[in-house]
Amino acid sequence: MRFQRYTLAAVLVFLALLVSKADEPPTRPQALAALRQATAFFNEQIATEGGYLWRSSEDLARREGENKASATQVWVQPPGTPSVGSAFLTAFEATGDKFYLEAATETAHALVRGQLQSGGWYYWIDFDPANRKKLAYRDAGGGSKARNTTTLDDNTTQSALRFLMRADRALEFKDAKIHEAIEYALQSLLRAQHPNGAWSQVFDEPPDPDKHPVKRASFPAEWSRTWPGGDYWYQYTFNDNSLADVIETMFEAAEIYGNASFRESATRAGGFILLAQLPEPQPAWAQQYDTDMHPAWARKFEPPSVTGGESQRVLRTLMMLYRETGDKKYLEPIPRAIAYLRRSALPDGRLARFYELKTNKPLYLTKTYELTYDDSDMPTHYGFKVGHSLDAIEQEYQRLNGADPSKLKPPAKPDRPQLTQSLEAQTRMVIAALDSRGRWVEPGRLRSHGPNDPTERVIECQTFIKNVETLSRYLAATRP
Repeated sequence: MRFQRYTLAAVLVFLALLVSKADEPPTRPQALAALRQATAFFNEQIATEGGYLWRSSEDLARREGENKASATQVWVQPPGTPSVGSAFLTAFEATGDKFYLEAATETAHALVRGQLQSGGWYYWIDFDPANRKKLAYRDAGGGSKARNTTTLDDNTTQSALRFLMRADRALEFKDAKIHEAIEYALQSLLRAQHPNGAWSQVFDEPPDPDKHPVKRASFPAEWSRTWPGGDYWYQYTFNDNSLADVIETMFEAAEIYGNASFRESATRAGGFILLAQLPEPQPAWAQQYDTDMHPAWARKFEPPSVTGGESQRVLRTLMMLYRETGDKKYLEPIPRAIAYLRRSALPDGRLARFYELKTNKPLYLTKTYELTYDDSDMPTHYGFKVGHSLDAIEQEYQRLNGADPSKLKPPAKPDRPQLTQSLEAQTRMVIAALDSRGRWVEPGRLRSHGPNDPTERVIECQTFIKNVETLSRYLAATRP
């Protein structure tokens, strides 16, 4: 459906703010009007077939996700379509207004139309009838030669599925198309899981068990210091935290649908984490592994190594698995991994993204993608040094290790957020920044359109999501 624009409401909000004192909290009518106006503008002017990208030029003439986008494309990869749909659901939960549920439902249907025969989603969806034949969409897609690649990279399929499950519950499981798409996706994830519990970055068919023996991680006798190319995306991967995102998705599916097979899948993935921990003297994790469970190359700037980046999310995932199961085997690897990461810190306190196998020397790449120990000529598009939260991770480990197993799960979020001066101030700024058309416009450029792109001001999906969530928290906190 399309939504009526609420220009009058936005003008009233603007006038009300002009006559109010700067330190007065916003009124509920102001927050309600701003939320509705912003949602109406986004749905009517920004959406394509119910889906969204990452940003648009102020005049809406140019658009992009991670890459330049055509007028018929939307992005699945966050902060694209599922992220915007989740913001609509948050607004619905805060207000009870079905206006936002209808917006979320339209977004969910856009994702359903982008589901692949392999079960999940690619980075983007194209609604042009001719272009749709290039991908194996379940709805009006191409044939056997069309791209049928479900990707778990960058939380793409996981975010789509989690939003759809949340929408399904809000709709009381009554929308047959949404519900069936979720069932299809979940079963496809189960089939794509490797015998050792891992997932690859992508899949188009179930893995062959005979080609994927269950082994424990070890160091290779030797490894190439030159990027070999190849289909790295079929390796077992922690890269960009994709496994952690799938585990959270499967636990959420088990909770929503009461299906034990999803929970068992999540714990099998936890078993892979245990298998993938490398031995001393480097008891952390690699970004990706080959079928022999040796750290392996991925892209030309991701060498076989021990990672100081993804290893931190692995530690948090192990603690999540313990909270869900109460099984202390998930805590056992944590102390030695933390100790290893602490002794591997760089002089500035950060961690290297990559540590050389066995020697533990920090590894970098030059701008021409040659391996080096020198950090003076690194490419700028990738984080070869990362911050860490080892203190917080260790504190949470100590808390869990000494906790009553019956009280492991965190308490449910309160129905009513706390109303604070900070939330009032944030809400006041969000409302003041909304223009008379219901837009949050800000300085920015379209990165994928090249250095000659004339764009100076943009409309960001990420800003819309953040501001809708702020307004929703405020409305929930002030609800009578």
